[in-house]
Parts: sequence; C-alpha cells; structure tokens
Amino acid sequence: MRLLAISGSLRRDSYNTQLLRAAGEFASDELEIELYEDLATIPPYDSDEEALGTPAPVADLKRRIKAADVVLIATPEYNSSIPGQLKNALDWVSRPIKESPFRSKPAAVIGASTSAYGGVWAQAELRKVLGVLGARVVEGDVAVPHAAEQFDAEGRLTNAETREQLEQLLDDLVGSATPQPPQFTATATA
Repeated sequence: MRLLAISGSLRRDSYNTQLLRAAGEFASDELEIELYEDLATIPPYDSDEEALGTPAPVADLKRRIKAADVVLIATPEYNSSIPGQLKNALDWVSRPIKESPFRSKPAAVIGASTSAYGGVWAQAELRKVLGVLGARVVEGDVAVPHAAEQFDAEGRLTNAETREQLEQLLDDLVGSATPQPPQFTATATA
C-alpha cells in the first residue's frame, strides 16, 4: 500500500514535515510512504497557462496522488487558513474536476503550528477543500500546538498523547483504503 505524504510548508525545517516523518514511525512494513517535497515547484494557477497544457510539476503531483492508495497532508496555519502554495497546488490538481486524482481517494489532514491551537482552523479548511475535490476525508484530529516545544533536536515528536493520536489516525486512514468484505446476514426461511 502506498501513502503520499504532502507537507503544506515550504520551510526546510518545517514542523509539518517533521510531523509527517513522525507518522512514518508508525507505518507497517506493508506501507510505503512517499514524502512529496516539490510543492515550491508548482507555478501559480492561471487558466491561460492551463489552456497551454498542464505544467510538468503539476502533472507529476497528479500522477503521484493517483498512484497513492491514501494521502496524508500536514498543514501549517497562515492567517487562520491553509498556506497559499498548498491551496494553489490543490487548485491545479483539481483541474478538470472530473479528472481529480482525489476522487474517492482516502485522505487525512494533520497539522502543527507555533500557535496555541495547533492549526485546527487550517485543518478544517483543508478538509473542506479535499471534500470538494472528491476525496474521502478520514475524520480525526492531530493538532500540534506550540510546535517548537513538541519536537526534540532530532525532529522527533515527543508528546506521547499526540503520538497516540497520530498512530490512530494513520491506522484509520490505511484502514479506509482496505476493501471491506460485504456483510451478509442469514435469514430464516420457512
């Protein structure tokens, strides 16, 4: 099973990228995690540019989303919402909407922020956007407030409760991609 992990931050030592790496600690041997690190290469969305063809970085991101079984996005919170570069990338991959690689794709949202709320508003906004794109958004909250205090010098997430929440969300996300056998009930006939 393949998980595409996307950080909404462009910062080299991003807490959100560290949070995605922490999720990798809970991955089973059957789960291959790919960390998408090319968000900065996505050009600003422009319908005139789109008419000329899909830019190569956008085509690459669409291909990676489509190839993944599940997607996990970690978002920082900028001005109570998601970062512009992340929203821009999602706008690009949604075009045309009927070909969205997120259609029926299980996805989950996590986030870290230096604020006291851990980016919960940005996470809510991102869940909304993913839902519009057709993703099957897995519910669950992993919000890391005061992020500078939550990771050690090696970038390891230290809060035990947050680690448990992250592990549970990852299990739920992977489980949502596993086809469930149909449930049959026996009925008595006379």
